Amino acid sequence: MKSLHDFAIRFRAWLFDSALPLWWERGADRDEGGFHELLGLDGVHLPGTPRRARVQSRQSYTYALAGRMGWQGPWRQAAPHGIDYLILRYLSANGQFCTLVSSRGEVLDASTLLYDQAFALLAMAGVVQAMPERTDLRETAHVLLARVKEARTHSAGGFTETSGCRFLTNPHMHLFEAALAWCEIEPGTLWDALADGIAELCLAKFIDRKGGFLREYFDDTWQPVPGDLGHVVEPGHQFEWCWLLERWARMRNDSRAHHAAVRLYDAGVRGVDPRRDAAVEALSDDFTVTRPRARLWSQTERIKAALILSEAGDGRDRLLEDAAKGAASLWRYLETPVTGLWRDKLEADDTFVEEPAPASSFYHIACCIASLQAALQTK
Repeated sequence: MKSLHDFAIRFRAWLFDSALPLWWERGADRDEGGFHELLGLDGVHLPGTPRRARVQSRQSYTYALAGRMGWQGPWRQAAPHGIDYLILRYLSANGQFCTLVSSRGEVLDASTLLYDQAFALLAMAGVVQAMPERTDLRETAHVLLARVKEARTHSAGGFTETSGCRFLTNPHMHLFEAALAWCEIEPGTLWDALADGIAELCLAKFIDRKGGFLREYFDDTWQPVPGDLGHVVEPGHQFEWCWLLERWARMRNDSRAHHAAVRLYDAGVRGVDPRRDAAVEALSDDFTVTRPRARLWSQTERIKAALILSEAGDGRDRLLEDAAKGAASLWRYLETPVTGLWRDKLEADDTFVEEPAPASSFYHIACCIASLQAALQTK
C-alpha cells in the first residue's frame, strides 16, 4: 500500500489537475447560473435536473477552499458562482433558503431546512475566508443566523428541523461546522456562543454516555426516539463529529470534548467492514450492520478524523495507518472513466453502483484532501 505522503500527492494532483477544472467547466451553468446537480460518468451534465440548495453552497465552499489550498485555476469566479445564485434563487420570504429549485431557478420545494441554512452559512464563511472583500456575505450570514434563531430555537436546547423527525443531530453537525468556520473570521462573537451551545448539547445529549457513540434521531427532550430510528448509528457521522469536536476541544482547551472525540472515532472504526476496508452506511446501537452499503463521504470523514486525532500524539502510528488505509479505500471511488469524477455507493458485494457523479460529494472530497495536505505540511 502507498504511504500517506504518496496518497496526499496523488489526491492533490487529482483535485487540482482534473476535478476542479472539470466541475467548473462542465458542472457550472453559465446560462442560468449556479451549479449542476450531477455529471454523468462521461463528464456530461444531465439537463433539467432539479438543484438542491446544499449543492450550490457546497460547490462554492469547495472552490473557495481550493483557492486557499493554492489552486491556480479560476476559483475567484467559481467560488461566488454558487452562493450568489443561492441568494438570488433560493431566498424565501421568511429570510431562509428553500431547499430545491428547477434548472431554470423556479422554486420546486419551498421548505426551508435547517440543514440547508447550515450549508449556506458554511459557504459564506468559506468565501469570506478566501475573499475578504466580500463583506456583504458577513451581513447576510448574520441576518440568516438571526432568522434561524427566531424560527428554530428549541426550549430544550438546539434547533428544530422543518419536517419529518424534527430533532436531528445531522443538521446540528453542519451548523457546528459553519460556526467553527465563522469563529476563525469573527472570534469572540455570536459564532463562539453558537459553537459552544452545539458542542455542549452534543456532549450532554447526542452522545450515548455509556457507549460513547452518537445517535441520529431524538424526541423533543433530546432522548432517542422509540423504535428502530432511535438505535441508528452512522459510522460516517461518528468520524465527522470526532473531527469537529476535536477542533472545538482545542479551541476551548476542553478535555471532555477530546475524550469524546476519541470514543466517537473508536465507534466509527467498529463500522468499517474489514473485507472491503470501507465504513458502512449504518449500524444499530449494538454495532450490528443494518445498512452495509458504503458511501463515499463516510470514507473521507474516516481519514479526516484519523488525521486530526493523530496530531494529539496518542496512538499516532495507528491513526496514520488508519488514514492511509482510508485513503486507499477512497481512491477506489475516484477511479472513473473520466478523471475528476467519482462513484458514490459501494455495495456489500464490493461492486459500485453505476450512476452519475453527485456534485454534493465534492465538498467531502476536497475537505479530506485539504486535511491530508495540512497534515503533511505540519509534520
